[in-house]
Amino acid sequence: MMSGTSEDDWREDCAPRRVIEIFATKWTSMVLHTLYALHDGRARAGVLHRSLPGISKKMLTQTLREMEESGLLERRVHDTLPPSVDYGLTALGRRFVEPVEMLYDWGRRNADALDALKPRATSRRRAG
Repeated sequence: MMSGTSEDDWREDCAPRRVIEIFATKWTSMVLHTLYALHDGRARAGVLHRSLPGISKKMLTQTLREMEESGLLERRVHDTLPPSVDYGLTALGRRFVEPVEMLYDWGRRNADALDALKPRATSRRRAG
C-alpha cells in the first residue's frame, strides 16, 4: 500500500476494482465502443454481431444480457411481426463510453508501443 492512502482505497469493492470488473471481458468495452462509434448508441443484435468480428453469437448474447443487468444497456422490443429487438446505451452506458473512447484513442496513438508487446498465448494478434 502506498504511503498516505487509506486501507479503504484498496478494499475488494473499491472503485478501481469495480471498474476493472465491468471491463474484465473484452467484449463489454467493444460493445460500448461499437454502439457509440458505429451505430449512434442503438443497434439490433445481428448488426452488432456483424460489427464485432470474432465474437460468437452466444458470447454476444451473454455480454448483452450482463450489460443490460448492470444498467449499461436497455433492451427494447418492438411490436412488429416478427418482433424485433434492439439494444441501446443508457445514460449510465454513455458515461462509461467516455473512458473507453479515451483508452481506444490512446491505443491508436500508441500503436507502436502495443506492437512492441509480446503477444500473450491467448492473443489473436496477427504476426508481423
